[in-house]
Amino acid sequence: MLAGSLLAAAPAADYAPIVLLIALVVGTAGTIMFLTHGLPKPHRHGPVKDSAYESGVEAIGDARRRFNIRFYMVAMLFLLFDVELVFMYPWALLFHRSAGGDASLETLGVSSISPAFFLGEMAIFLVILLVGYVYAWRKRIFMT
Repeated sequence: MLAGSLLAAAPAADYAPIVLLIALVVGTAGTIMFLTHGLPKPHRHGPVKDSAYESGVEAIGDARRRFNIRFYMVAMLFLLFDVELVFMYPWALLFHRSAGGDASLETLGVSSISPAFFLGEMAIFLVILLVGYVYAWRKRIFMT
């Protein structure tokens, strides 16, 4: 009920930029679709034109060959440990600011949290990641 009353109280002019953005996106997508699929274009076919060509090397064999599962496992672990850094960067900024007693943390609502809490929070996060790393190491995922 509260959400309905908030939407009713907002004037329609507040939604004008959103509607304009949606109209621009739909218009751009429609224009691109029309230009690529709607306009007539010459179709040239032949053995040379239809052959696969990758970085100056002719294709050898089928493109749908099987890969070893270790390739996918290493790729997934890379993503996992890469995303870890995405979470560590904001933590490092907040930890640095809280240790220095930065007053701008009041706007974030974390001014009363001690630096020890931030350090403990990241320690738990890193222990969980370390357990996953040890598990992957014991399963010999990193071995070729």
